[in-house]
Amino acid sequence: MAQFTSDGLSLAYDDFGPPDARKAIVLVHGFSANRYENWKRMGWYDALAAKGLRGLAFDNRGHGESAKPHEPEKYAREAMARDVFALMDHAGVERAHLLGFSMGSHIALTAALIDGGRVDHLVVSGVGGRLFEPARDPDAMAQAMEAPSPEAIADPMLKSFRHFADEQKEDRLALAACSRGPRQPLTPEALGTIRRPTLVVAGMRDQLAGPPQGLADTIPGAKAVAVPGCDHFSLIGHGLFKASVFDFFDGWLD
Repeated sequence: MAQFTSDGLSLAYDDFGPPDARKAIVLVHGFSANRYENWKRMGWYDALAAKGLRGLAFDNRGHGESAKPHEPEKYAREAMARDVFALMDHAGVERAHLLGFSMGSHIALTAALIDGGRVDHLVVSGVGGRLFEPARDPDAMAQAMEAPSPEAIADPMLKSFRHFADEQKEDRLALAACSRGPRQPLTPEALGTIRRPTLVVAGMRDQLAGPPQGLADTIPGAKAVAVPGCDHFSLIGHGLFKASVFDFFDGWLD
């Protein structure tokens, strides 16, 4: 297992595709998932390598094979975004494309705001216009991770996340801390300063994300794709998601 260090934490990653590729891409997975489940198992490693890209995919702090602190302050959103750049530094990559899913999209957007000069093209998925809506209960996800069993969780979406975390044998106390990590809201005004080519993808049935156009409208020149028939969880492995990303790539990978 390959590892790099960021903010004093040891994080696990994979480096795949041609090592001499002219372009690199960093993959940032979603909450309660890991690099294998979101990306490798869903065929993204092979698809990106076939496009001639060098890929870097890591387990976010608190997830997978990476360090799992139980202190919420260790999960500040900007700190998690800087993990992206720490991986790039470790791999000797100055600029890279970013592909995020769900929480990983929040991290990718934050990374673009911190240092857009190191971000080439940006793809955010599993997010949309609801990104700007305040959570009804900001602590609900953490409480779902701390619940004695999934059956104790009333909200179907939260129960789905809990089942997924259990299936992945994730550290639920680390996930609860991650959910409580400090973060500044991503506002339309802030995202309006992004000057990277951007694609926003969400499933048409994704009630968590909302319509992707609602987010794309805030980023100058961003494109939006709504994938038919997909909810939040089924988008990641859908062929139309990959096709949308590679359509977006066309013209700048050559």
